[in-house]
Amino acid sequence: MIRLGVNIDHVATVRQARRAKEPDPVAAAALALLGGADGITIHLREDRRHIQDRDLLVLRETIPTGLNLELACSDEILTIAVRSKPDQATLVPEKRQELTTEGGLDVVGNYSQVEHSVRSLQQAGIPIALFIDPDLRQVDASRKLAVTAIEFHTGAYAEAVTPTGAATNLQQLSKAAAHALTLGLHVHMGHGLNYLNVKPIVRIRGVEELNIGHSIVSRAVLVGMVQAVRDMKTAMTEHFPNKH
Repeated sequence: MIRLGVNIDHVATVRQARRAKEPDPVAAAALALLGGADGITIHLREDRRHIQDRDLLVLRETIPTGLNLELACSDEILTIAVRSKPDQATLVPEKRQELTTEGGLDVVGNYSQVEHSVRSLQQAGIPIALFIDPDLRQVDASRKLAVTAIEFHTGAYAEAVTPTGAATNLQQLSKAAAHALTLGLHVHMGHGLNYLNVKPIVRIRGVEELNIGHSIVSRAVLVGMVQAVRDMKTAMTEHFPNKH
């Protein structure tokens, strides 16, 4: 069964729009778990545009297992990660002007910087995933760093506007996943996945975890977080009971 990590960043986005106390992402996390989420994902950005330090601290106290912290290769955020000890740290690229993460981490081009971040987290005993594009060179570089897992950026697939484009990107994800498996890496995927386009993703051999946020939070506004998560779990499993 593929695990579902629910990203609750955009619950915090609504809160920060008014600098208010609600909606509380901690409460949203509890409801997501009640709906069947296998873990909670948050991205503590350097500009604190949504998730705040307080959110991480409280979530670490209230989420028994499966807390995944996304972070940039920033010494400030690395220090916070080492202190809070999430169950997994996922290193991601980060730009101040972007609305959301626009691509995977360039491990090849920024190897020494990524290596520094990886070593800091490894010394603290925190399992690490690298959020990368489905590029074999990036997979190979990630393997050299001895990380636990890689999370493939599914944005190009999710944003494809033609069936051919979607099929091409899906094939690329499948090829990269197969290569990662031969290297002994755990395979995760995420970004732009929704209740429809997730179905082909769960067919890819070896995928262990999906991290999905925007589509679940969007649906939760209409039907509630518990139901939104249940619906995603159904979308991930219906018609494919014997995937493996």
